[in-house]
Amino acid sequence: MNNAKLFVIDYQLHGDHKSFIIRAETMDNAEAWHWASCDAGVGRIGRYGREKVKKVSQPLAERHGITEVKWRQSS
Repeated sequence: MNNAKLFVIDYQLHGDHKSFIIRAETMDNAEAWHWASCDAGVGRIGRYGREKVKKVSQPLAERHGITEVKWRQSS
């Protein structure tokens, strides 16, 4: 993971603003929705780095009250 970067993910959970920083090699909207779901307690993080875990989609996250997911690379 030597190409890892820091990303800031902001989102709303039932109207409350939440924010966290995550280290990852790449980030896109689908990844941001999944990690926001994990932070909110909806998604699952694999036990091992290579364990395949089904990603939480935007529609599923929205059903659990997660909205307005935005991400940016930390400066």
